Amino acid sequence: MAELLADVEIVTPGGEKILGSELLKDTIVALYFTASWCPPCQKFTPKLKKLHDKLRQLNKPFTVVVVTKDKEQDLYEEYCEEKMGTFNYLEFGNPKHKELLEKYEIKTIPAMKIIKSDGTVAVNDGVTDVREKEDNPEELFDEWEAFASI
Repeated sequence: MAELLADVEIVTPGGEKILGSELLKDTIVALYFTASWCPPCQKFTPKLKKLHDKLRQLNKPFTVVVVTKDKEQDLYEEYCEEKMGTFNYLEFGNPKHKELLEKYEIKTIPAMKIIKSDGTVAVNDGVTDVREKEDNPEELFDEWEAFASI
């Protein structure tokens, strides 16, 4: 992940901007591809948020970075503030949104990739993982950690 988002400012839940090289160090990184206008995303986001919050309570090094397909800044920012809670996100208009959507060949959303430190995909379908194992977040994290090798 260091190379992929190292020089990119990522917005934290508190609104602070931190370089990816600092924020994403020694953590499992999930790139969450979503949009405010997407009903399946609106249904999935609370599941991911619940899992993320539980892993944070367990002090597991897990970080979600939101990548959007939104076209309107107001809708994206409102979606991040109201629905994403503890997730980090790329600022609207950042060219990394498009670059990541293309790099990981995101055609449908929601989509979530667990990314290794070099930017390669450790887990291709994080959405299905969360849906199938949302009741056992610790086991799911352990699987992701083994695949991602942080």
